[in-house]
Amino acid sequence: MPDTVGMTDTVELPRRVGFDSWGPYALLAVGVLTAAGAAHAVGMTRGELYASGLLVAAAVPLQLYLGRARRNVPAPGGTTAALYFVRWAFGFVLTWLNPFFAFYAVAGYYSADRHLPRRLVMPGLVLTAITMAGSEIGGMPPHGLVAWMGFVVVFGANLGMVALFTRFGRQEQALTRAQAGTIAELERTNTALQQALDENAALHAQLLVQAREAGVADERRRLAAEIHDTIAQGLTGIIAQLQVVANAPDLTTAHTHLERACALARHSLGEARRSVHNLAPVALEAAGLPEALKETVAEWGERTGVRAEFTVTGTAEHLHDEVSATLLRIAQEALSNTSRHARATRVGVTLSFMGDEVTLDVRDDGTGFEPAAVPPRTRTGGFGLDGMRARAERIAGTLTLESEPGHGTAVSARVPLVGDDR
Repeated sequence: MPDTVGMTDTVELPRRVGFDSWGPYALLAVGVLTAAGAAHAVGMTRGELYASGLLVAAAVPLQLYLGRARRNVPAPGGTTAALYFVRWAFGFVLTWLNPFFAFYAVAGYYSADRHLPRRLVMPGLVLTAITMAGSEIGGMPPHGLVAWMGFVVVFGANLGMVALFTRFGRQEQALTRAQAGTIAELERTNTALQQALDENAALHAQLLVQAREAGVADERRRLAAEIHDTIAQGLTGIIAQLQVVANAPDLTTAHTHLERACALARHSLGEARRSVHNLAPVALEAAGLPEALKETVAEWGERTGVRAEFTVTGTAEHLHDEVSATLLRIAQEALSNTSRHARATRVGVTLSFMGDEVTLDVRDDGTGFEPAAVPPRTRTGGFGLDGMRARAERIAGTLTLESEPGHGTAVSARVPLVGDDR
């Protein structure tokens, strides 16, 4: 029975292609052997034997030609259809002469879909069913009413089986096509996903490069401002003091200005070391952010003589290196601004762990200022206020500034709490 009716536009299984090559010859051989053994039993005459021999001899080159036509023209057409019906006629006549030749005629069942156009598949199967029904009732033609009734019943059973297996074949065909479509769609989806992953990886690499370049630019601007605001000014003051020493009228005056020059030199050296230290916060290598901030605030208080206090609120957690470095540098810059501009007597630094956020507050009781009145060059040059805000925003945080002349200054940085997975 055919199991792939209408599947001529699909890829055929290798086993079936192999059987199509040698199967008809094997069936013809079985038919010849069984028919020869039963020739006397079915009452074949000498003339019928000769006719059977001629048809068998003609069936071999017919099958060779049919196979060659099928290979040259993969899709069923007029040539293969004509050859199919000629082969059916050979099988029908042979089965008429001897019912055991039905072994050869059965080839029409499984090859109809390969050799016939779709509209001719069912007629080809019906003709094959007629041949098989004639064999199953003992030979053609039926003799008597009972034989004809038996032929009709057997023929109907064959047609029912043809219809049933044809339906199964078409269902299998639909399932195979659906699976092939699903596989093709999955392949397209996988290809698109891989392309998206490749593009995402390239974009990620590009963003990393841009972030690195932005960080380098930030550090260059910060160092330029540090050098200008501290080291360069310190060197200028040293030169000025040394010039006074050179023109001093007495040793006391020279000694006084020389001590001032030494103090300025020590201060400038400290500023230079602080600037280098800020490039890579080594304080974070041996301790977490709370300990690093505590040490930074204490050192700043000792250096400036200003009372400085550090407080931690909430449950301290080990933060991601980038978060810790960002908050430490913001604190260092805020304290540096306080020492240069605020003339404060007291400074408080608070690190607060609040659920999914970390807040750093730096408050002083200095002179304060009007934020809107700060010149653009002061606000944007170097690291400065805008630089601290940029650092906070780079890790999805915010920075706010509150200040009023005569009432001190408060800087608050709020960033997401991102823990260290190590």
